Amino acid sequence: MLLRSFFLSYSRLLTGVALAAGTIALAGCNDTVAQKAEPTRPVLVATVHYEAETPERSFVGTIRPRIEADIGFRVAGKVAKRLVEVGQKVEVGQPLATLDEVDLKLQAEQAEAEFRAATGVLAQAAAAETRAKELRSRGWTTDAQLDQASASADEARARLNRAERSVELTKNSLSYATLESDARGVVTATMIEPGVVVASGQAAIRVARFAEKEAVVAIPETLLERAKTGTAYVTLWSDPDKKYTARLREIAPAADAATRTYLAKFSLPDADDNVSLGMTATLTLADPATTRVARLPLSALFSEGREPSFYVVDDKGQVALKPVTVKSYESNDVLVTGGVDEGEKVVALGVQKIDPTQKVRVVSALSF
Repeated sequence: MLLRSFFLSYSRLLTGVALAAGTIALAGCNDTVAQKAEPTRPVLVATVHYEAETPERSFVGTIRPRIEADIGFRVAGKVAKRLVEVGQKVEVGQPLATLDEVDLKLQAEQAEAEFRAATGVLAQAAAAETRAKELRSRGWTTDAQLDQASASADEARARLNRAERSVELTKNSLSYATLESDARGVVTATMIEPGVVVASGQAAIRVARFAEKEAVVAIPETLLERAKTGTAYVTLWSDPDKKYTARLREIAPAADAATRTYLAKFSLPDADDNVSLGMTATLTLADPATTRVARLPLSALFSEGREPSFYVVDDKGQVALKPVTVKSYESNDVLVTGGVDEGEKVVALGVQKIDPTQKVRVVSALSF
């Protein structure tokens, strides 16, 4: 009996030791599990970006010259030479075409001859007038003869004056036989060829001036007011990184019958030689008076009877509740004017389940 009780006590002791060891082991496992049971919560975030409340609008247009003139000869004649081609740049005073000068030279010579003849007639009439005055002073002639001599002298002076003007006109006509460019520009069209007889004032060469360039775009009627009062700039498709200031110069009084848009012309005062005629450009219209707001998802807004706030996530995964100033609400977005800084990240979904003491992990998109 004594031996049996000894073995029974010993077995109970071993069972207690085993249970204690198991309990200690389970406690250690629970601590390990507890330490591993603190994963960071994944959250979807939205980046704060302030921009104009009224978004910018862009339109495709073309670069055109403000002045594109058809130049023609000021006298009639036969075209002798055409000195330029389409696309050629011209300078002020550069010859563009010439006429046959034979008839014009003959007219100039005729005017010179008439001038010399009028000069001789005037000399004779002036001498006769002088003699008539001298004879009248001596009483050897009558007043009628003196008046006649004076009238002849006046007529000779007038004829000489007319002959002198005729000489000047023929010289000008001879100079008009050479068609010259009156401005710096580029030839966009030629309407004459050598051998063609042209009339005075007939269009011969079309020149687009470089003095001022403009962007021509079609504006819808809903944006006419912004085009008139807003700011605009132009970028070229060939150089999209450079912006040129644009100012509205002209807008069509009526809409196009097919497109229902208004043709608008914006001058480019800062345009350089890189802005070539015919280039494709993008005109951007902006409203300078609009408020700068951040457009964020409506689901990011947190409010429990207090002022609206956002949960902001920092680089370490910590979240902080920041009150914001709301300007307006939309169907899916909220527009805020302050309270959060540019570039900050706010929790976009599940803000009601956020624990400020728990770290979070930023994800860029939802995955299922």
